[in-house]
Formats: sequence, C-alpha cells, structure tokens
Amino acid sequence: MSDSIEVRTRFAPSPTGYLHIGGARTAVFSWLYARRHGGKFILRVEDTDTERSTEDSIQQILDAMKWLGLDYDEGPFRQTERWEIYHAYIKKLLDTGHAYRCVCTKEELDAKREQMQKANEKPMYDGSCRGKEIPSDVGKPYVVRIATPREGKTEVEDMLRGTVVFDNSELDDMIIMRTDGSPTYNFCVVVDDADMRISHVIRGDDHLANTPRQLVIYKALGLEPPKFAHVSMILGNDGKRLSKRHGALSVLEYREMGILPDAFLNYLARLGWSHGDQEIFTLDELKAMFDLDSVSKAACRFDPEKMTWTNTEHLRKVDNTTLAGIVGADFDGIAPERVDTLLDMLKPRARTLVDLAASARLYLGDEVEYDEKAVKKFLTSDTAALLSELADRLMMADFGRKDDIESVFNGFLEEKGLNLKAVAQPVRVALTGGTI
Repeated sequence: MSDSIEVRTRFAPSPTGYLHIGGARTAVFSWLYARRHGGKFILRVEDTDTERSTEDSIQQILDAMKWLGLDYDEGPFRQTERWEIYHAYIKKLLDTGHAYRCVCTKEELDAKREQMQKANEKPMYDGSCRGKEIPSDVGKPYVVRIATPREGKTEVEDMLRGTVVFDNSELDDMIIMRTDGSPTYNFCVVVDDADMRISHVIRGDDHLANTPRQLVIYKALGLEPPKFAHVSMILGNDGKRLSKRHGALSVLEYREMGILPDAFLNYLARLGWSHGDQEIFTLDELKAMFDLDSVSKAACRFDPEKMTWTNTEHLRKVDNTTLAGIVGADFDGIAPERVDTLLDMLKPRARTLVDLAASARLYLGDEVEYDEKAVKKFLTSDTAALLSELADRLMMADFGRKDDIESVFNGFLEEKGLNLKAVAQPVRVALTGGTI
C-alpha cells in the first residue's frame, strides 16, 4: 500500500435493530485495519430508513462498540442530518444528464414487471422516462433515477476476490431519490464515502451486488471510489446462514453472559482472519498483526463453544485485581490476599464471568442456592446418612491444611469401601447447590 494514502475506514450500521455478530465483525475488521495502518476509523449511522430506524437501536450500537473498545476518530455522523448535501449532488447529476426524473406510477411499474416475468426476462425498469425533459414542477409525484450505461461492463476491483465483472445490461436505472425527496441507501453511501474521504470499505459480501451500482454513481459524479474488500458470510455450525438458533445473539447479550470484551473481539477477529496457528491474541497483537492479506474468501462458521473457549483462555490471563473489579460487589470488603487465593483457585474452571461470580458466592456467601434437578438426582435418602457421617468425620480435619482434609476424606472412602465417583457429585451438590 502506498505511503501517500491515508487509511480511513468506516463502520456504517443501519439502526433497525441491535448490533449482531456479522455487523460487529465488520466493525472489528475496519477498526483493526485503521489501527494497523495508523489511519482513522469513522462511525456513520445509516438511518435513511426512517420508518424502521430507532434511537434505541442507535444507543445499543454505541453501547456495544464502547464495550468492545472500538473507539472512533470521527462521528457518529447521521445520514438524516445530511439531506442538503445529498440534494446538492442529485441536482448536479440532473444538471449533467447523469440522472433523470421518472413519473411512472406504481401501477405502471407493476404491470411492466409482470410482463417481463411472463416473458422470462429479469424484472427491471425499462427506461420509459429516460431522455424526457421532465421539470421539477411537473405537477405529479416523481422519483429521480441514475442513468446507468446500457452497454459495456462495470468492474469491481476487490482486495479479497480480485476483479469481479458485472454486465451493465444487468444493472437497473436505480432510484436515487424517492417521491418524498428522501435519498436512497446506495446513493447516500457513495456521497458519504466520498465526502468523508473513506479509503477502504470493508463490508460483508452481501453488499457485493450493490458495488457496481455505486461505481456507476461514482463515475457519474466524477469521484474516485475507495478500495473495496467484501468479507465472507458467517455461517452456523450446520453450514446455514447464521441465526439465533445457532447461538448468535446481539453483542450486548454476550456481555450479559459474562464474556470478556477482549475475548469477544479476539474471537470476532478470527472469524475469517488468521495469523498462522495462533488462536489467542492480545489487543496490541491484533492491532499489530491484522491485515486483509490473511482474510479468507471462504465462508466462516460461528461456533459458540469456540467462543467460550476463547473467553476461558483470556479469563485465565486477567490479573486478579482487575478481575475482582470486573466481577464487582461479590468481593467488596474481602481481604486482598483472600481474593487472590480464591481467584487463583476458581479461574482455571470458570468459563465466563457469570460462572466465576457464581462460584465465588459459594465461598463468600452465607446461603447456597440449590439446583432442583441436581438435588433430586444426588441428594437421595440413600446418600443422606452417608453425607451426614462424612460431615461428622470432616469436622475432625484441620481446615487450614488441604492435605489433612484430603487424608480424612480418603480415609472415610477406604473405610466404607467406596470410590470417589460414588460420593463426588452428592458432596458437590450438598456444598455448592449444583454439579458444576
């Protein structure tokens, strides 16, 4: 990459819902690429769909990005606050003949579409109003369409896929302004990326089909397009499009599940990107190593178990003081040395912060919450007498010495002719309330 190019990437979510896995990975890739190359990361809210966009969704997206540590250098910009800019560019296209007004009614368009379908033709606008002089005061509703070249090809130079060629005859005269005066998504994206000097657009491959249409607009406006990288789709473990049934939740739901932000970011970065066989990365390592050269073109699979394993590995590396602060009130008022001892014991087994906090409460709390299924299965009338006798025997042990507790416990098993398997789960349920 030329040193003269200032890297400027962007994340441009549509606030019609919460931030999910696919969008979060796009944000992570764009953020890491900017940080790797000493560039700028811009946040833009694409809220042109005013009926579905909500303030709650915007706040959820901002909260999710803050949790992940995806700081942005500029923004957040909102498309609904940039109407005048879009209208100025639309006027330019109309004045230069690269766009035109269309007064075709919905009924007329539906009839034409039906005819094309009956003729086994691809439904697209036939250009009825193209070339006509239709003034702005025509007295009837109109849209504005881009005048797409009817011959030749449009080539998309993709950083991951190479050259992707589209036949211009397959591209419609796309609407760039609706009858109510609002600009459409594909038009706004071009104007914004040019106006914000975006150098690299990293987005999902579901946007690849939009790219030739956007390139037509770039060319009509005489603007230089950014470099494009369309990353692969994320699938579930069954190879089908990722959905909630695969365990795909909103980003903030993973926070509530007790996933560390650095672990989640690490896992998202590894969805389609690799650096040798390394699986676990610190944030500094990711910012130093990430590049598009090592992003796969093949679809990747979201694996909740792998994500949890990644979290477990990160959890073990967090220092105890930081971890106690994250877990919160459970450790308030507890002597630091006791917290250290407890966390050193619990961290190797904890999969999430929720697990860790629950385990800590067993040692720090006054009450035990019992799992009904575990109680029914393991605390039976047959085990009650055995556990009572074991409890009496353990009272003779020195609880300040682990080896003495083990000696008394093992002596009891030997005396009763039992193995550990026979009493392990009943003892665990009696002490902790559950089997984990």
